[in-house]
Amino acid sequence: MRLAKDGETLKALNEKEYTLDHDMTVIADESTAEALGGVMGGEISGVSETTQNVFVESAYFDPVRTAMTGRKLNLQSDARYRFERGIDPAFLENGMEVATRLILDLCGGEPSELVVAGASPATTAPIYLRPDRVQELTGVEISRDEIQRILAILGFEVSGDSDQWQVSIPSWRSDIVHEACLVEEVVRINGFDAIPATPLPRETSLPKPALNQNQKRRSISRRILAGRGLVEAVTYSFMGDKEAALFADIQRSVVIGNPISSELSVMRPTALGNLIQAAGRNADKGFADVDLFEVGPEYYGDGPDDQRIAATGIRTGQTHTKHWAEAPKPVDAYMAKADANAVLEALGAPVEKLQVFTDVRPYYHPGRAGELHLGPKNTLARFGEINPKVLRALGVKGPVVAFEIYPDAVPTPKSKSAARPLLSLSAFQPIERDFAFVVDSDIDAAKIVQAARGAEKVLIDDVRVFDLFEGPSLGEGKKSLAITVVLQPTEKTLTDEEIEGVAQKVVQSVEKVTGGVLRS
Repeated sequence: MRLAKDGETLKALNEKEYTLDHDMTVIADESTAEALGGVMGGEISGVSETTQNVFVESAYFDPVRTAMTGRKLNLQSDARYRFERGIDPAFLENGMEVATRLILDLCGGEPSELVVAGASPATTAPIYLRPDRVQELTGVEISRDEIQRILAILGFEVSGDSDQWQVSIPSWRSDIVHEACLVEEVVRINGFDAIPATPLPRETSLPKPALNQNQKRRSISRRILAGRGLVEAVTYSFMGDKEAALFADIQRSVVIGNPISSELSVMRPTALGNLIQAAGRNADKGFADVDLFEVGPEYYGDGPDDQRIAATGIRTGQTHTKHWAEAPKPVDAYMAKADANAVLEALGAPVEKLQVFTDVRPYYHPGRAGELHLGPKNTLARFGEINPKVLRALGVKGPVVAFEIYPDAVPTPKSKSAARPLLSLSAFQPIERDFAFVVDSDIDAAKIVQAARGAEKVLIDDVRVFDLFEGPSLGEGKKSLAITVVLQPTEKTLTDEEIEGVAQKVVQSVEKVTGGVLRS
């Protein structure tokens, strides 16, 4: 019995060859390894129909080293199952005698003398038990005589004074390591039904909520998306390596060592791939217009920050079925953006302050996708049309638009009050004013909307974009964006001078932020 050499090979009884290392125990002759200690025998020393002489081994192998060897080699056996859980080291010679008697009774033959190599592990040190700990830990009142009787029938030897006992552990109980283990044995034999039912104390008169903030956000996301007509799906947390590579660089730490299928070999970096494939299977069965969502985890590595929860969804095909009053149109990125904004607004995110970034992941269509940021680094959501290359690789016909929302990234509201503010409706008629600004072609509409909204925070209730025009009459690299500004007075009817003053503030704010001028 020795440790294997790095690179040493062994052909086991299962007819597979394994490469060993210096942490593995082997049974060997003078030249080669013949068996994996505690795991499996070798083919070279296996028994066949012509075998006449056998060498019977009764041994104790270290549980940790045995388990480590089996895991490294991905090798399961009855021997490993027993040795890695620990056997009775004091029963080795007795076990050998029992095995020898069975062979003689069943097969005949003549035994040799017993050969002993090495020594059994040292006896486990005694554990000190305080009898009062039985009631302190479990609430069960058991007499000291009964505790001693239970330990005795289980093979423990008890000695010492009345306040602290010294308990010797039987060799076959390697699972007993602490005082609490002895308490558990006593209560187990006494009967778990004897443990009294004691209600937990309440800190307040009302119970605390069962869901934390993040769990509530996931529930809200599900409710909002279902209310917008999407159907919830529950897909595998893994996918094929080729499909996963379309959405992220696959780290070795997310590759599954023993996948349930070769097509499900890595932890998914996003649920989009599974949802798109599900939509493709629906399309193959005649259901081309599918709207799906899933709230579940994404995996990028084995670090503490490499897993997160995302509310992911897709829309495919047409917006609605054929109808005489309105022609159907294909889904677009704006629908995905509306879904994302609806969820973020329900989660308490300041939607009007979000910035749209067009630098998106490669699996989105360039120019037809965006990211919603709260500040330069905090990404709350992604949305857009899926890249046609990705759809072709997955065998799905487009168009497909998608969104990925990260509920946990939404900042917690500063207000600690759970009550909603009272609804306040103005008694005065709202006023709408339209503005058209000529700006550079690369200016985002959201920047104009934010500039107009910030011009007068009290009276301006809403700002909407209603028209976009580009043409040679505006000049090279220019476009015209028209917005509607809604003024909502709350204390009195506005005069013409006050309305004109707000209009001037809007023009000045847009000009300052974007450089745009009012179109004549």
